Amino acid sequence: MAAADQIQLYKLICRQVATNLGMTASFLPKPVAGVNGSGMHTNVSVSKNGKNLFWDPKGQEKLAKFGWDFLDRILTYGNDICLLFNSSVNAYRRLDPHFEAPNRLYASAVDRGAMIRIPIGNERSMRTEVRAVAPDANPYLVLLAIFKSGLQGEVSKDANLRSSERKLPDNIYTAIADFRNSKWTTKLLGGKDVKGRYADLKEASADRCPRLLGTLVKPQEVQFHHEVYNQFLWNQF
Repeated sequence: MAAADQIQLYKLICRQVATNLGMTASFLPKPVAGVNGSGMHTNVSVSKNGKNLFWDPKGQEKLAKFGWDFLDRILTYGNDICLLFNSSVNAYRRLDPHFEAPNRLYASAVDRGAMIRIPIGNERSMRTEVRAVAPDANPYLVLLAIFKSGLQGEVSKDANLRSSERKLPDNIYTAIADFRNSKWTTKLLGGKDVKGRYADLKEASADRCPRLLGTLVKPQEVQFHHEVYNQFLWNQF
């Protein structure tokens, strides 16, 4: 079973368990203000002929050059693909630096504020962890963005790419603008038509919610991004 299908199955099981307990399962990134949000940390590695290409016992953090190049490409396009990782208004509440949010565009083995973390691994388990993925993201688009960017993208000429102070967008409108203006996302999604349609849908969804985030989770965020409420709305048509 593909990884994206496993994520969808996991969500289905969570919803069913919650229903059996008389509750609902929410995959909102920030369902409650004032506490850490929820993330869909995505651990990935690449193997060839049964060999983990990310492993190098002599590499920095035991990550092979191939692995560092892979994550460097993702960091290069971090702002461009942020909308694919965080596609709702509520997702940008989670990217709050006051709550260990992975909103900083660099990689680290220990800093939980980094977009990408390098967990301790071995010959079989060495991987990178993309932490800036919201739990309400589309897993198919997330994995497409991670692997295509990591394998086929270019590495920025920025010498401080792995330790810079660049940050991900703190609101969905900036993320939409970065997504629209990026040449890479056009290539990633196979053309301007698909890319434009996706951006239009996300902007229309965002426009239903207040532009200013403030400190409270707005009812509109729950209404239009909580799956149970979404199903209720669709049943009205």
